[in-house]
Amino acid sequence: MRGEILSYDTTAGTGLISGDDGARYSFVSSALQSPAVPAPGVRVDFVPEDGEATQILILAGGPSTVGVAGGYASSTDTNVASFDWQKLFFSFEGRIHRTHFWIGWLILLGVSVVANWLPIIGGLILLALIWPNLAISVKRLHDMGKTGWLIAIPWASSVAFVMVGIVMVGMAAIANGMTGYDFDEDPAAVLALIGPGMIAFTLSAIVPLIFLLWIGLVEGQKGDNRFGPNPKGE
Repeated sequence: MRGEILSYDTTAGTGLISGDDGARYSFVSSALQSPAVPAPGVRVDFVPEDGEATQILILAGGPSTVGVAGGYASSTDTNVASFDWQKLFFSFEGRIHRTHFWIGWLILLGVSVVANWLPIIGGLILLALIWPNLAISVKRLHDMGKTGWLIAIPWASSVAFVMVGIVMVGMAAIANGMTGYDFDEDPAAVLALIGPGMIAFTLSAIVPLIFLLWIGLVEGQKGDNRFGPNPKGE
C-alpha cells in the first residue's frame, strides 16, 4: 500500500503515515527499508499490519503537496515549486502555518495595491480577492484549532463601525444644520461634522488589524486536530 508520512519524531524514532485507504498507521524507525530520512509530506510504500506500517520504502521524488484534509508541503521543504498554491488561495480545507499565511497575505496585498491603480477591472480584481483572503484566513484559524467562522468578526465589525460612523456624521450634520455651502466655505465645519464619527471609523480599521495579527502570529496547535494534520509535522 502507498501513503504519506504525516509526522516523524527523530528522537523517539516513531511516526505516523496516512494510507491511501484513508486509515492512519503508526511506525517505528526499524520498519524503514531505505536510508532516506522520513519527513512530513513524503510518499511511501509500506505493508500494513494490525494498524502499523512495516517494510516502509520511501519513494523517489520530493514531498507531496497534498495531505489528509488538504495538507500542504512540509515547512522543511524549500522547493517553492512543490508548494500547492491553488490549495493555499482557493481551498477552505486543512491547515496552514504562519509562514505560508504571511506569504499568501503579502501576495494578495501586492495584487490589491496594483488593482487599485486599474480603472474598472481593478474593482473586479479586488472583488475576486475576497475569496483567497478568506481561504488563507480560515485555514490559519484551523491551524489554531478554531472554527473558520471566526473570520466573520473583522468583516462584520468593519461594516458595523462604518455604518455607525456614517449615522453619527449624518446626525451631526442634521443637528448643526450644515449644507454644502458650509463645507465649501468653512473647513472647520467639515471637521465638526466628521469628528463624531472618527472613533467608529478608526475602530473599523483597528479591529481587522488586531484580528490579522492574532491569526498571523499565534502558533498553531501541535499534532493533529479536527481540521487535519499539523502542516509543520509536529
